[in-house]
Amino acid sequence: MTDEPRDDLWDLHAAIAACRICRDTPARGPDHQLPHEPRPVAVISPTARILICGQAPGLRVHESGLPFNDASGDRLRLWLEVTREQFYDPRLFAIAPMGFCFPGYDHKGSDLPPRRECAPRWRQEVMDAMPQIELVLAIGQYAQGWHLGDRCGATMTETVRNWRIYLGANSGPAVLALPHPSWRNTGWLKKNPWFEADVLPVLRERVKKLIY
Repeated sequence: MTDEPRDDLWDLHAAIAACRICRDTPARGPDHQLPHEPRPVAVISPTARILICGQAPGLRVHESGLPFNDASGDRLRLWLEVTREQFYDPRLFAIAPMGFCFPGYDHKGSDLPPRRECAPRWRQEVMDAMPQIELVLAIGQYAQGWHLGDRCGATMTETVRNWRIYLGANSGPAVLALPHPSWRNTGWLKKNPWFEADVLPVLRERVKKLIY
C-alpha cells in the first residue's frame, strides 16, 4: 500500500490476504484443494498507473511474500529498465497476478496454472478499485486471456506479436502483452528477436512516461 491510504483499498487488501477459497471451497471439489496454506500476494495501489499482471507466485515468492522476488523478477526489471526500489514502490507499480497464491507443482515439477477460484472472485474487483491504471502489462497467456478475451491470438507468441493492435485498441487501460520473463523462456527470446528489438523499446518508453 502507499502513504496515501484509502479505506476501500485497505479493506480489499485485507480481504485478499484473508482469502482461503482455494483451500476451503475449491472449485473442483475437496480433492483439489490447495496443498499448502494460502499466502495471497498482491500490491494494490491508489496511485500507480502501471499494473503488472502475471500468472501466479512461484515458491520463492510464496516463501517471501514479495512478488517477482526471483530470477523472473530480475529479468522483468531489466525489461522495464527500473531499479528494484522503483519496482517495489507501490506509488509506481501495482502488482496483481491472475492467481494470488502459489498453486503448487505438477508431476513434472513445473508450476501449476493459477487456481480457478481466484480470478472469478477477485479480478474485476481489483480492476475496479484502481481506475487510475493506464497500462496493464499482461504477462503470459492467463493474464492475456482475461484482459484481451477473444482478441487473443491462437498462441501466446501470436498474441505478443500482435502487441501493437492491443496497445492502441483497448477501451480501458492500454494492454501490452508480454511473454513470461522466466529464464525457461530464454529459448523463446532467441527464436523471437523481434520482441527485444520492437517491443522492449516501446515498453520502456511507456514505463518511463508513467513513473516519472
